[in-house]
Amino acid sequence: MKKILKHIARNIISRILILESRIVLRKYRPQIIVVTGTVGKTSTKDALYAVFSSFTSVRRSDKSFNSEIGVPLTILNLPNAWGSLFGWVKNILRGLVLIFSHQPYPRWLIIEVGTDKPGDVSGIANWLVPDVVVATRFAEIPVHVENFKNPEDVIKEEQSIAFSLKKDGMLVVNNDDPLSVKLRDNLEVNGVSFGMSEKAGIYATHIELLENTDRPIGMRFRVNYKDASVPITINGALGVQHIYPVIAAIATGISQGVNLVKIGRVFDSYETPRGRMRIIEGKNNTTLIDDTYNSSPVAAEQALVTLKQIHAKGRKIVVLGDMKELGRFSNGYHLNAGKQMKNAGVDRLFTIGEMGTHLANGFQGLAEHFSNKEKLISRILEISVESEADINLLVKGSRVMRLEVVVNALAISEENQ
Repeated sequence: MKKILKHIARNIISRILILESRIVLRKYRPQIIVVTGTVGKTSTKDALYAVFSSFTSVRRSDKSFNSEIGVPLTILNLPNAWGSLFGWVKNILRGLVLIFSHQPYPRWLIIEVGTDKPGDVSGIANWLVPDVVVATRFAEIPVHVENFKNPEDVIKEEQSIAFSLKKDGMLVVNNDDPLSVKLRDNLEVNGVSFGMSEKAGIYATHIELLENTDRPIGMRFRVNYKDASVPITINGALGVQHIYPVIAAIATGISQGVNLVKIGRVFDSYETPRGRMRIIEGKNNTTLIDDTYNSSPVAAEQALVTLKQIHAKGRKIVVLGDMKELGRFSNGYHLNAGKQMKNAGVDRLFTIGEMGTHLANGFQGLAEHFSNKEKLISRILEISVESEADINLLVKGSRVMRLEVVVNALAISEENQ
């Protein structure tokens, strides 16, 4: 009974917040960018914020406020009240203040949408009308697939927001992703594309990993548009998973008439989000590659491809936790991730979570499984003290695995805490 009442209360609160959001949007008329896809949404949202905040007033979704309640909270600029009824009543009243008084409001909203179950994004698409939709990438086997009949239904749900674009709206797509390109071809709207080849309107070239003799330190590449080209350097992070958000944000800025050179300067001081292939100095000559924000088959593959490209001296060790919400595909994708580690030149594998056996079976190398983080941390410290060589340590897992605890324990500084 308690669960039913909680569900009813949530539905009532959600409907009120959506109604308030619709009124606020009609009153203040901000321009809306919606980010969709199954890979790289949050990083893209952050890169978009860096670009648009350089020339206009803008608000972005907080953390992963991408649900039927999270999106209205972004529009109304309200916190998540979680299980507090008083907090939700207070939020509703604050929404009314925004409606019945004139408050400062941003010219642009950057909103991330995501799905856990059928109807999550399509429900938002029923009332939210974007000026711009940015499609990052749609993986063949996306996370949250366990709550859908098949992977195609997840992708269809994620893409549904693009069909709510304004008639004169702009669709920004990843030209390297066939499913994004297919979405563009199915819509008769204005569009611009980004990618890694000249087939895209805005594209990256001359990608280079930056290293000193002891450790990787970042990467460098060029962004090209028509006859113009600008250099971009990203310090303290690795991988194409940082390049795609940057070029997606640049493509979106260009679509709104912003000069490429001006946008390029934004990234001179850009700091990549925590937990996404961030380079951190670790204890005992260990270089940590912190990729603990989340995990999926595509993200794990990208991380391992990047690890393979590192030529700085030292052994390559991977700590990998479970990739969640893969349903019946979970065993096979963890087995495949293990095989990819072998191809990436990984010297040693540490696993934690229920899928450790499948990862180890795919790896078929030196692997150890741990039942808790404390034992895992102790073992890594022990090996790093004993080792005569430097260690490049990649730490990755789904968000619920909380592997940032491992990174924080091994880091010299408290940067990641």
